[in-house]
Amino acid sequence: MAGVTWHYVLKFIITGDAAVGKSSLLVRLTDQRFLANPDPTLGVEFGSKLITIPEEEKVVKLQCWDTAGTESFRSITRSYYRGAAGCLLVYDVCSRQSFSNARTWLKDVRQHADPHLTCILVGNKTDLCSDDAGPAKRNREVKTEEAELWAKQEGLLFVETSARSGENVELAFEQATRDILLKIRNGVFDDDRSPGQSAKTGCCS
Repeated sequence: MAGVTWHYVLKFIITGDAAVGKSSLLVRLTDQRFLANPDPTLGVEFGSKLITIPEEEKVVKLQCWDTAGTESFRSITRSYYRGAAGCLLVYDVCSRQSFSNARTWLKDVRQHADPHLTCILVGNKTDLCSDDAGPAKRNREVKTEEAELWAKQEGLLFVETSARSGENVELAFEQATRDILLKIRNGVFDDDRSPGQSAKTGCCS
């Protein structure tokens, strides 16, 4: 891997209801910090991160687009689905409504994104369900088993995260990346995401 900055550039979209922690997940991934009171995303926000997949001996550059969770920006955010190889579909484990609405977001992604896109269902804000959450503690409204079952039925990967503590945030992106690399190796995706072509942004244009 000497001299290689990265082997692949993969475009990710982060979608789901407003206030489920999409921006906080992105900042945790890219800056290793917690965004306590993020402003609502207007349209999209962008961040990038280099990750290494040791067993693949690959360095992957993730280009992540955090999309607004409000209906008024839906037509704008849909345009960013094009060319995405991965998607984080985020809900709040303390919000039954955000989990219910994940079905609508998934339908939207499948309608406008690459049919082979890898989607991982992410249950965020697990820290708010723990006993050490203090006065901010909230009741969990979506059981892990329920979300895991729905993800399996829909062919999605699944993980629960905490943007506050950082728990499983990188794991979510790594799981999705591994699945995408497998699809590239199996010919599901064209191998057009390597630096030779993606230097001019390739899949991420």
